[in-house]
Amino acid sequence: MSLLDLCLQGLAVFGFILFGVLWLMHFMSIIYVRLHLHRKRSEVKGQMAGVSLLKPLKGVDPNLISNLETFFTLDYPKYEVLLCVQDQDDPAVDVCKKLLGKYPNVDARLFIGGKKVGINPKINNLMPGYEGAKYGLVWICDSGIRVKPDSLTDMTNQMTEKVGLVHGLPYVADRQGFAATLEQVYFGTSHPRSYISANVTGIKCVTGMSCLMRKDVLDQAGGLVAFAQYIAEDYFMAKAIADRGWKFSMATQVAMQNSGSYSIGQFQSRMIRWTKLRINMLPGTVLEPVSECFLASLIIGWAAHYVFRWDMMVFFMCHCLAWFISDYIQLTGVQGGALCFSKLDFAVAWFIRESMAVQIFLSALWDPTISWRTGRYRLRCGGTAEEILDV
Repeated sequence: MSLLDLCLQGLAVFGFILFGVLWLMHFMSIIYVRLHLHRKRSEVKGQMAGVSLLKPLKGVDPNLISNLETFFTLDYPKYEVLLCVQDQDDPAVDVCKKLLGKYPNVDARLFIGGKKVGINPKINNLMPGYEGAKYGLVWICDSGIRVKPDSLTDMTNQMTEKVGLVHGLPYVADRQGFAATLEQVYFGTSHPRSYISANVTGIKCVTGMSCLMRKDVLDQAGGLVAFAQYIAEDYFMAKAIADRGWKFSMATQVAMQNSGSYSIGQFQSRMIRWTKLRINMLPGTVLEPVSECFLASLIIGWAAHYVFRWDMMVFFMCHCLAWFISDYIQLTGVQGGALCFSKLDFAVAWFIRESMAVQIFLSALWDPTISWRTGRYRLRCGGTAEEILDV
């Protein structure tokens, strides 16, 4: 047997293993979504833990005030809202002051100026609020997130004795326009498939959009200062908590992104930035493209042709169709109700998103620098970064 034959056989075996792994991920995520998300929770009995909500703010968009206001109307007996703005001249300051005046009975404070402790601008912005937090649980939640009155109750329900971190599955609110549909399709199909599968199998996969954490555990790891050297601070905070023996839990409500500023270009830039971070933190990310529909279908279709002599293109089309249908089933489960767009809109957005996947990955490999908030950074292996200063 020649070396070429051995390579072809190895590729065929890889194709069948890939088939099994990817469809296991499909089924795990679909079942988990149906069983866990959007479930009605009974009210917590007894004393509820106090929560310090940390809100990093930078600039305004059309939905900022309505998003922020949902945190002032939470149905929770003991929490504080700590609004953090880096720049005195930021228009977000006026939005915060307006809400502070509208809800004088809510325990809320505004921190302006931040504190420079590292290269991560989000951590720098949050430092004064973190240092002033008075409760044992801290909830770091991005400015574009919108919540329901019982969202905090849902998260604290998950914070059981052995749990150190509760996170929400990222999703996107119903909004107008094709860019909104594209985001909703991605966060309802490809992203939760990987995100849920990782967490179900014990891999700690967390995004920092909405995270409830034990403050004493963070303090044991050095506090927020310890994570200021990283751009992906959420990954390293989660790792520090896991390394100390604490478990993670996922809220039954999604982390609902509702930014008022969105476009296809912004979506693409964010996906490239996230991919760059994963490549520098996790070397296994180089295999990510084979987990996407079109490339995976080609590899699996070739393996089926090599072993069984099935028509490769017929298999490719059938496999893509099955993937498409399972993604639609998962999306409706994550949505928890009727979609705001048609099946045709879904088909177009799904096809475009899948077509963008390899291009996004290659773009991330091409340039190791990222732009985030007001800075540019050069990533290093292991997840650290250095700021690129203009001279």
